[in-house]
Amino acid sequence: MKLIYVVEDHDAIRDGVVRYLEISGYDARGLATIAEERKAIEQEKPDLIIQDVMLPDGDGFLFIKELKGRSLDIPVIFMTARSEESDRILGFELGADDYISKPFSPKELVLRVSALFRRMDSHGNVRGGDVMDFQDGSDELVIDLTQHRLTINGQEKVLTAAEWRILTYLAQNEGRLVSRSLILEKCFDYSFDSYERVVDTHIKNIRAKLRPGDWIETVRGYGYRFCSRQDGAQQ
Repeated sequence: MKLIYVVEDHDAIRDGVVRYLEISGYDARGLATIAEERKAIEQEKPDLIIQDVMLPDGDGFLFIKELKGRSLDIPVIFMTARSEESDRILGFELGADDYISKPFSPKELVLRVSALFRRMDSHGNVRGGDVMDFQDGSDELVIDLTQHRLTINGQEKVLTAAEWRILTYLAQNEGRLVSRSLILEKCFDYSFDSYERVVDTHIKNIRAKLRPGDWIETVRGYGYRFCSRQDGAQQ
């Protein structure tokens, strides 16, 4: 049973989300503050965090940034009243796997949770020995699908769940031009136009982690191409 922490200081919203998740077969636990969340994570790492942003003892964005900085790769869905595009982009820049704005339907949230776990499980079901090895000049990138490990020149890099899905999808389609909308459809289960900037944000983060090689080429106005060569154009 998947363990989910619901971090929300509004009692009715928190209890409602927990109840819907429990009905859907998840082990959901409600937490009202970042202090409670920090203690809970130290005791047991969850499979997913549903994170409010404006909490009485701190900023949810900053707390998730702290977690990612400690290489705690826990999938995160932000659940917040901050619905501006800039806030949504910031959430994804911090490593969120999804972002839902209040007010929302608990049913929609559960559907997004189910879709997230389905994507994660599908990326875990790979053939034994599935290792992709790429060269970019003197740089080597190795993606081990069975071990869920990425190395650049022998050094392991930590990706968020969303970044891993995007990178492996591009790598499995090496040399092919892939549109932003197709990345959304294949890696996120939705294809709203307003979310295409989210793809750009994830690509930016992935590129920073894949340096020094230039592995992802931008095709302006369309999308991206994974390529093992030195002339990949950056945006």
